Amino acid sequence: MSIWWSLHLRREAASVPLARRLLLGTMETAGVDPDVSYELSVALTEACANAVEHGGSWGRGAGSEAYRVTAYLDGETCRIEVADAGPGFSGAAPRPCAVAPADAEHGRGLRLIEELADHVHFGRTGRGGALVSFDKIIKWRADAPLALT
Repeated sequence: MSIWWSLHLRREAASVPLARRLLLGTMETAGVDPDVSYELSVALTEACANAVEHGGSWGRGAGSEAYRVTAYLDGETCRIEVADAGPGFSGAAPRPCAVAPADAEHGRGLRLIEELADHVHFGRTGRGGALVSFDKIIKWRADAPLALT
């Protein structure tokens, strides 16, 4: 069995905890280890916060654009994708988070996603927006109610 869901959310701060709660609820129901669930939820929170702050098209109102969150829980892996309509990452660097120093007040979210996930991809959507995709190997609770295979 596999589980996936996708949300289209307004670029508003209130959307971030909604996405996080849905992910945590899915993970708890499936029987994912709480530490893994927490790490994924923090990474998701950072990706969503970036979409809210930076994900709009140039020249449009800050609240007029949406962003998309998709989560896939399949077998031993969870993949999360956050896509927006923003201008994307500055430069063509494959690791845009490398530019933010660890002690910076802003810009550490992408670095945190890299630390919490097993694999991270920063790219573009088919429509030119930004895409952050990250995977993590799942550990299951001993009493996991679902066997996802």
